[in-house]
Amino acid sequence: MRSRGAALVLVLWVVALLAATIGTFALTAKVEYLQGRVLAQMAAGQQTARAGLEYALSRLRPDPLRPAWQADGRPYRWQFDGRTVELRIVAETGKVDLNLAERPLLEGLLRALAVEPARASQLAGAMVDWRDRDELLQPAGGAESGDYAAAGLPYGAKNAPFETVGELQLLLGMDAALYTRLAPLVTVFGTPQPDVRFTAAPVLTAMGLDAAQVIAARERGPMAVIDGTSPAPPASAGNGTYSIDSRVQLGSERQVVLRAVVRAGSGAGTGGYTVIRWEQGAAAR
Repeated sequence: MRSRGAALVLVLWVVALLAATIGTFALTAKVEYLQGRVLAQMAAGQQTARAGLEYALSRLRPDPLRPAWQADGRPYRWQFDGRTVELRIVAETGKVDLNLAERPLLEGLLRALAVEPARASQLAGAMVDWRDRDELLQPAGGAESGDYAAAGLPYGAKNAPFETVGELQLLLGMDAALYTRLAPLVTVFGTPQPDVRFTAAPVLTAMGLDAAQVIAARERGPMAVIDGTSPAPPASAGNGTYSIDSRVQLGSERQVVLRAVVRAGSGAGTGGYTVIRWEQGAAAR
């Protein structure tokens, strides 16, 4: 009887072990299935976001059958493969160029972002000191190599043009919160004076214009009067370099986000484009 009891206990332990093994296998299989499903959704979303970018570029071209999209940051929606793609296009000529803008425009932009005057003056001077080729401090405040050393930073003023907008993060006096608000409004692919057809409200304010009036005129149509005296030419093309934000919703809480700066072939006249900057990933809605 004892041997039978021991055998029964052993059998029960084996059954329990097999049940645990099967349960673990089933759980692992389910997790891997869900992970694979999420990865597949992400891959499909990324391709859809890229399709959105290419579609946005195609809509900038003149077409007698439909109006061209405007590269001034207004939102557009496009349905593709059962998903909604949210798109925004901004011509780089509508932004403040970090290498070409004069100091008053740089300072005006910072003030338009509610930066207090003394800090706005120091940061605008730091931008100029970063890009100029000397170690002479700006008269109204700035930052040269000695100031970076005094602040304990292992680098000084670059004394060369900005190559990327991201270099702003290195400026003495810059912080992450201000950089996040400033970065979408500046460029290294622009012109000395931003094109008012494409500019965001803070840039218009920095230029001394009534932002609400200009934007209202712009929304009336590409040939609406902007400066009060003359009609604006069509606003779709710019100089062919654009920031494009393409977002694809995946479920209720997650979306794929593609942010890119691209240069369209022949001023958006062809289907090709050159990638200047490309950022892609997932974000919570």
